[in-house]
Amino acid sequence: MNIHEYQAKEILRKFGVKTLKGGVANDSKKAIEVANGLGGGIWVVKAQIHAGGRGKGGGVQVVKSEAELKEKASKIIGMNLVTPQTGPEGKKVNKIYIEEGADIDKELYFSILIDRKSSMITILASTEGGMDIEEVADQTPEKIIRMHIDNSIGIMPYHVRRLSYFLGLDKSLQKELRSFMISSFNAFKLSDASLLEINPLIITTQKSLIALDAKMNFDDNALFRQDEISNYRDEAEEDPVELIASKHELSYIKLDGSIGCMVNGAGLAMATMDIIKLNGGEPANFLDVGGGATKEKVTEAFKLITSDNNVKGILVNIFGGIMRCDIVAEGVVSAAKEINLEVPLVVRLEGTNVDKGKEILGNSGLSIISADNLGDAAKKIVQAVGKN
Repeated sequence: MNIHEYQAKEILRKFGVKTLKGGVANDSKKAIEVANGLGGGIWVVKAQIHAGGRGKGGGVQVVKSEAELKEKASKIIGMNLVTPQTGPEGKKVNKIYIEEGADIDKELYFSILIDRKSSMITILASTEGGMDIEEVADQTPEKIIRMHIDNSIGIMPYHVRRLSYFLGLDKSLQKELRSFMISSFNAFKLSDASLLEINPLIITTQKSLIALDAKMNFDDNALFRQDEISNYRDEAEEDPVELIASKHELSYIKLDGSIGCMVNGAGLAMATMDIIKLNGGEPANFLDVGGGATKEKVTEAFKLITSDNNVKGILVNIFGGIMRCDIVAEGVVSAAKEINLEVPLVVRLEGTNVDKGKEILGNSGLSIISADNLGDAAKKIVQAVGKN
């Protein structure tokens, strides 16, 4: 789950990370109220969307008067903001974050994430703050430091010394860096985050470390114990189809191909997509219905697949263990009839109650192509789509 910048900063402040004062607004009148509450004569107007690169698309503006603030706020709220991370379709801005200005001496990059290779929490940092870290990694990788953190021990003094030396910080900042690293690590760990990115982390002219920007992603599987963070969810920022899928406890990701896939089990779903590509086809989605799907759940899965206009054929690949093949077959038949399915449908069933499942499909009166194994199913759906 992703959240907005202002929400990430609320979390960071609770753990002791320094941020600038700010407030949220959804119209120019509220924006001016927020600015007046902050005081000062310089403010930063930031579009709040779940994507990076906002500044490149005009979603971050520095203003020096109420009149300019009103103008920029009115322009940004409601705009379709296109950034390198939104794609050409962009995202509509529904709210903005008004933040006080800061005297910046230096910009750094700091993030905490899960390193899948080492299975450890890892800190990435760079002297090149404010830039895309991918660009830094590609052009000047020597300017990035990577430190693995033992989850059971946390931040140790040598981590602080190593990072301080790498970033070229004055000794006067080392104590503050230690506090910042510990607070950030605790925010990451105790919030069940999968990513904490602060870009830039600034050093002010007053020699203080402040998180000028903040991005946090969270492990969906841990949200059951993170009620407060779950309340930060902004459904308007999510893909409508993926949102529907999550409400029905379906794992769905849209892809660019033409063959819809409905599979039980993530590993089997990946194998199904691979073998479709091996036979010359392109999967239109990843969809895992899970091990305990009901007839209703299978029906909803079918609706999700067919909501994609690019789908020219569907492959259902089920290995029935906990999930019974007859239940899947009932769901497939029900969904196909309800939506008046007009594209080729290949079904491969194996496992619990497989004969009963095949009987249900055979007696359905629908034009369902049966497959004996996964290889056979992939060949048949690719051929059917090619003829369609």
